[in-house]
Amino acid sequence: MQDYRININYAKALFLLAGETGEREAVAEEMRVVGDVCAQSRELNAVFRNPEIKAAKKAAIVADIFGESVGKTTMAFLLFVVRKNRSVNLRGISEAYLSLFRESQGIVLSKLTTAEPADEEVKAMVAKVIADYTHKQVELEAKTDPGIIGGLAMEFDNTMYDARVSSRLAKLRREFDKNIYESKL
Repeated sequence: MQDYRININYAKALFLLAGETGEREAVAEEMRVVGDVCAQSRELNAVFRNPEIKAAKKAAIVADIFGESVGKTTMAFLLFVVRKNRSVNLRGISEAYLSLFRESQGIVLSKLTTAEPADEEVKAMVAKVIADYTHKQVELEAKTDPGIIGGLAMEFDNTMYDARVSSRLAKLRREFDKNIYESKL
């Protein structure tokens, strides 16, 4: 809970700063890059978590990694976060910023999970259904999970539509385990 508050407070500060400078969209794209790098690099996260590495060294690492891919506003913010010993929260801050940005633009993030990669026609159909339901623009993230066997799962606005074959099989298994049959012998 405490990390959530930290993440959202820093994200709000960046959101207000980006609004004043008119860079909300650019900062959103840059924070998406920051979040992706933090999500993919275990080594970087290990550096951020290590209390023996000084903030100046962490700031130099952040400047080297993101120096050419982010603007002045975002870089100043990233260095501020590192100076405040919150570098371990960079991924959460970037996700919170993107959430604030989507909300301000009337965009809903939707996650589609299928057993096989979904083609563009299916993605467009799912995006249209969600847009009609929410009356918002849809940003669709599609991923595959062979474990669901077939069907699909959609998540958006704290709602989940579950049409996975694996969940239906699990439901049938639970029903058979109840064994409601009573012998008349």
